[in-house]
Amino acid sequence: MTAPPAVPAAPVAVPPARSVSRLRRLVGVGGTILALFIAWEVLTYYVAYTDDAYVRSDLVAVAPEVTGPIIELSVVDNQAVKKGDRLYRIDPVPFQLEVDTRQAQIEEQTALVKVAREELTTAKASLDAARSSHTYAAEQQARYAVLASENNAPRSELDRANDELRRATADMTIATIAIEKAQTSINVHQAALDVAKAEKATAEWRLGKTDVLAPADGWINNLTLRVGDTATVNIPNIGIVDAHAWRIMANYKEYYIRPLKVGGTAWVWLDSDPWTFHKARIAGIARGISRSPEPGMLLPYVAPTTDWIRLQRRIPVTIYLDEAPPDGKLYMGADARTVIFPR
Repeated sequence: MTAPPAVPAAPVAVPPARSVSRLRRLVGVGGTILALFIAWEVLTYYVAYTDDAYVRSDLVAVAPEVTGPIIELSVVDNQAVKKGDRLYRIDPVPFQLEVDTRQAQIEEQTALVKVAREELTTAKASLDAARSSHTYAAEQQARYAVLASENNAPRSELDRANDELRRATADMTIATIAIEKAQTSINVHQAALDVAKAEKATAEWRLGKTDVLAPADGWINNLTLRVGDTATVNIPNIGIVDAHAWRIMANYKEYYIRPLKVGGTAWVWLDSDPWTFHKARIAGIARGISRSPEPGMLLPYVAPTTDWIRLQRRIPVTIYLDEAPPDGKLYMGADARTVIFPR
């Protein structure tokens, strides 16, 4: 026996009230999302917040001013140092020998200057004697010339007087040349003495630079130097994080910069000291950034962040804490977050 064909089920009608309720929920959720979005845009327009911030100080690169092997290391990694503390010592022996050599040159040139001055004194005395003899010889020659012209003295006496006058004149010339020579010798040896003194001062300066001192208060960072290494002039081999140059570098999006003013109040959250807001002040706002990541630029480069579609450029803002954390522990390069409220 064949079964009767199946009768299709009639469509179930949705009550109008349920459709209206679902539409209302969708509208409510959409409205809430839109309201939150508008509130967020308004908030972020007036309240400048960024988590693209970090702690910064100055890294002082310590380089020796003389070259030589290191014989003593006075610090360890991460040690706190004060300005003027000795960091390491370069072998001073070669520099001390140079100082001794320059001192010997000074003594030698001092003696030569003394001898030249004595020669000058002798030459001046000889010139005085030659002048006296020349005066006498000139008087004798004039007298015998008159007598010879009147045939009251033999011609030989006049010839002898003329010869004495020539000898006295020559002695004056020799004494004058000796004075000039002695004065030149003094000048030469005095110049050599001055050079020796300058070279000794330079050698003493170099000797003093064999003790390499900390140029600022701070902390030794990433120390790799060891005794026996060669310190090379003007090549940094120790880095010191400056203890008095702490600041926060906050990279703010462009549209946050408009209301910011130097001296304004900011609040800083340090990731190394969480759950605490530190009061700070705006110290400076950069007036330019580089749009190229190439190194060696004088302008800072801040990588843009992707927010929706537009790439937001960021401007560095320098912020100083009014007071450091209670333990004074700040870490160069550590993350931070900053917020600036409208006035």
